[in-house]
Amino acid sequence: MLFFCTFSFAQPPTGFVYVKDFIPDLNVELRYYTSNNFIGKPADGYQSNKLILTVKTVKALKQVHEELQQQNLCLKVYDGYRPQQAVNHFIKWARNLNDTINKQVFYPNVKKKNLFKEGYIASRSGHSRGSTVDLTIIDGNTGKPLNMGSPYDFFGQSSWVNYENITGKQKANRQLLQSIMLKHGFRNYPKEWWHFTLRGEPFPNTYFDFLVK
Repeated sequence: MLFFCTFSFAQPPTGFVYVKDFIPDLNVELRYYTSNNFIGKPADGYQSNKLILTVKTVKALKQVHEELQQQNLCLKVYDGYRPQQAVNHFIKWARNLNDTINKQVFYPNVKKKNLFKEGYIASRSGHSRGSTVDLTIIDGNTGKPLNMGSPYDFFGQSSWVNYENITGKQKANRQLLQSIMLKHGFRNYPKEWWHFTLRGEPFPNTYFDFLVK
């Protein structure tokens, strides 16, 4: 039997670091610190645009970033460690069927009442364990994300890794991201091309709740 624990800390606990201390030139845009996300407002627990991850994850992510730079490409990270209170915020939001401010952008073809049933909202997130990242690849010259065939955090089949109804270039961009992340020890969630978890993550059964600040 597995026991799942949630821990709260005022500061990141031992084993976690601020990613910019190790990858200073990493592009970070924590979407849940902004209103540009499916709930349309900052999520509880996000008090700054500071990416936090486990030490082990950062070491692997740095290898990915440095290899991409050899091709004049870079990583852009949309989310890393996510406090449990943010997950709770998503649950509360999902139950309010009248709050659909960003539906047309993030879930135009999914009824909000079905977000739980279809697996888009859950009571636990691997992000709260500190070794999961949401990211994409950007052009080193322009800073623009490569076209992956769907926006980040889009609820729908077009976000599935093996979705066929996209262009050859979009498929190639997805494959580049998949292959380089896999090479450096990450596994992907097949229904979200942007979502990766470190294999052998250090806290597989622990869900943390310290603030992102």
